[in-house]
Parts: sequence; C-alpha cells; structure tokens
Amino acid sequence: MLDREGYRPNVGIVLVNGRNEVFWGKRIREHSWQFPQGGIDKGETPEQAMYRELHEEVGLMPEHVEILGRTREWLRYDVPRHWVRREWRSTYKGQKQIWFLLRLVGRDSDVCLRASDHPEFDAWRWSEYWVPLETVIGFKRGVYQQALTELARHLFLHPASGKPGWGSLASLEN
Repeated sequence: MLDREGYRPNVGIVLVNGRNEVFWGKRIREHSWQFPQGGIDKGETPEQAMYRELHEEVGLMPEHVEILGRTREWLRYDVPRHWVRREWRSTYKGQKQIWFLLRLVGRDSDVCLRASDHPEFDAWRWSEYWVPLETVIGFKRGVYQQALTELARHLFLHPASGKPGWGSLASLEN
C-alpha cells in the first residue's frame, strides 16, 4: 500500500530502558543495525501496527512497554533506487513513518527475537541514545535524526525546570 507520492506507511519504534538507552537490533544475516520498524497494514492505526511490529520483531507485548510519545507528523526517507525491485521502481520512493518512543517496563529477558516465523533481527543490544545516528545506514540517517530529536523531549530533563523537555541538541549529546 503506497500513498500518492510513492511512500509506504510505516511505524518506527525507539524502545528505551530505565537508563534511557535504546534497543538496537542487528538485521538477520547482515551487519547492519536499526530500530524496529514495519509497515502499517490496511485498516490498522499506527498504534496497532506499532504493537504488532513490536511483538513480531522484538517479542514484546503491550504490557511490557509504556508509550512515552510519538512523532507529530510523518517522517519520510527515500530508498536508493538500486535497492528497489525493478517492477516497483516507477511507483515506490520509500517509507513514511510515525515514530513511537516506548519505555520497557518488563525485563530484558522478555525480549524474544524469534517470536515470529520471519525474524528481522539475530542480535540486539542497548546503546546510548544518540549512537544510532553514527551507525545507521546513510539513507535512514535523516529520519533517525528527526525522530530522536523530536522524541528526546519525553526523556531528558530540561536543565532549568527539572522536568521532561530539553534545550539544545548539543546539550543532549554531551
């Protein structure tokens, strides 16, 4: 299912632990790491798709997480043309995503990468919040920057108020 501009509706998931480290998954049989993500099926809301993808890719159920926030708008990235199947090249441009920020309220042992018949990841780890920007594949970097920046306000304390929120991106990266 593509929109008029050639983007597939999708959700992205930033899962954090109690130390605000992010879940970082290694794609099966590849040496590339990414956040969980996946398409929105016809008739699904973004939140329903997020919970389905969370279970399929990470093995977590709704009771294992708390929703902290989501992006306000769709974030888009283009997939390099040579990665797109030949028969889709005239219509498919990439993904448009709603990103969710989740806190793991369960345990690390609740994560199960083999929860579905088609696993996405074969390894995972917790990483510092901003590390994915350094290691994600280049064509996704802009969307990751947008998503992490927008969602950071739900995690980090604003220095003046002591409440969730934030001042500058530079203060978060240090």
